[in-house]
Amino acid sequence: MTVAAIIVAAGRGTRAGGGVPKQWRPLAGRPAIAHALDAFKGLRRILVIHPDDHVMAGGLGVDLVHGGATRSASVLAALRALEGTGVTRVLIHDGARPLVSPALIARMIAALDDAVGAAPALPVTDALWRGEGTVQGTQDRSGLWRAQTPQAFRFDAILAAHLAHPGGAADDVEVARAAGLDVAIVEGDEDNLKLTWPGDFDRAERILKGRSMDIRLGNGFDVHRFGPGDQVWLCGVSVPHSRGLQGHSDADVGMHALTDAIYGALAEGDIGQHFPPSDMKWKGADSRIFLEHAMGRVAARGFKLSNCDVTLICEYPKVGPHAVAMRAALAAIMGVEVDRISVKATTSEKLGFTGRGEGIAAIATATLVSA
Repeated sequence: MTVAAIIVAAGRGTRAGGGVPKQWRPLAGRPAIAHALDAFKGLRRILVIHPDDHVMAGGLGVDLVHGGATRSASVLAALRALEGTGVTRVLIHDGARPLVSPALIARMIAALDDAVGAAPALPVTDALWRGEGTVQGTQDRSGLWRAQTPQAFRFDAILAAHLAHPGGAADDVEVARAAGLDVAIVEGDEDNLKLTWPGDFDRAERILKGRSMDIRLGNGFDVHRFGPGDQVWLCGVSVPHSRGLQGHSDADVGMHALTDAIYGALAEGDIGQHFPPSDMKWKGADSRIFLEHAMGRVAARGFKLSNCDVTLICEYPKVGPHAVAMRAALAAIMGVEVDRISVKATTSEKLGFTGRGEGIAAIATATLVSA
């Protein structure tokens, strides 16, 4: 089985605005047609273009064919270019559909195991009206489908169908049916929109951004032992206690664990790498310095905090009465909404060093997403 993809992009598509045919308008920093071509990587690709677009298409790295006066003439030109090359199956796709997914392409190729032709479609779910300016009637939507591409065919059958067709068909399904070929309906994809109006580009940008979102997860763990003192710093809040926590800085175990979780999500090490304990200028330092630095790295790397969760592990002091203030303190330091921050506590059931009251441990998780 040898599969090729024909991407039809010879139209002038001016309704979308932008001053150039819609397939050449920028979409997420690249021509819209480039996104469509990317989806078919791994297959032989034939791009059907208008002769005036040859310079723009020259750097795309695919085979080029000049289109005809109609869509069906353009497809026939591409089919003839593939004749005799050993292609047994062909996908025919509109260049104005830049968001076609690999999953949909795979479904279309697989559908040809049992059918000579197949096309993706979505059932019509909205009410349908007839009218001009006012509603003059309704239309039953039962059995109606919204057609999409790529439409898939066994090569010899669709070539013969196009050669016999007089031209002027809306799509290749129409050509195939005119030749007596059955075309199976395959589940389409709601994101596989066709760029037609200016607003369609905004929607496509949002979909592409969602597909390319980078999500990072980091974990942090820290421990500090008790020593002399009358308070402990936990998540930016001073909590009165009969002892203090010992450490090179202010020993805020919760903030340290959270800071390490953020560094971990960025794959940028831990606090000790950025603020070495051997450097005496960090002796007794306010831990907010570390957390602010970590959040600065988040912004510099093009991310934002989605949420974080800190768990303090100790027998005492009691954290619950201070949890709201801790969340507020962390939110202020990190510059995020308080509802993105969780602070809670648990005990170790009198087990281990925390159970013996020798110190406090903290674990934290932070989720970052591309901004």
